[in-house]
Amino acid sequence: MKRIAAWLLAALAFPALATNVMVMSLTGSRVELLIDNRAVRTLRTGESSPEGVRLVEIRDGAALLEFDGRRWQMRLGSSTAPSVVLQADERGHFIVNADVNGAPLRALIDTGATAVAINLADAQRAGVNFAGARRVWVQTAGGPRSALVARLAYVRVGDLLVRDVEATVSEANELPIALLGMSFLNQVELQRSGRTLTLTGRH
Repeated sequence: MKRIAAWLLAALAFPALATNVMVMSLTGSRVELLIDNRAVRTLRTGESSPEGVRLVEIRDGAALLEFDGRRWQMRLGSSTAPSVVLQADERGHFIVNADVNGAPLRALIDTGATAVAINLADAQRAGVNFAGARRVWVQTAGGPRSALVARLAYVRVGDLLVRDVEATVSEANELPIALLGMSFLNQVELQRSGRTLTLTGRH
């Protein structure tokens, strides 16, 4: 029941994910769109895609699109996907303020970690349900440690929201900071440029 309640609270807190639209090509009479990272649609003025994206008009080198109850003026290459731009600290690390099930956590972007990793105290604060959680061994700087595998209702960084994220929970509370590993990062696009890292949402 607790897990169901957590899912319901997450659903109420965050409405259904918005449609993700990218303009791939643009001419005087038609636009080619990538919708939700999976469907390529070509629309002429007045036409709508099966996903509910409507081309109102093309003017001044931009397409006026209508979807999700609002209008978007979009140029070639533009996208509605949410993104977060991070700057490396003096050690070259990318630190973020994450929201895990409604609980704020400081977290380190860690592409070397298989899953999101948090301490037991943080997991309890975030209302993580451990019913049926299995125990595994994870490699840490201090050697192998026992951890619990659990599911997070959601992890949010800025405007990026990823639901149902696997996490390993340290019972020893030894993590100095939460780790955002690949169970979260595999659900977003990563682009590194020097000391800047951009995370862009997928759908």
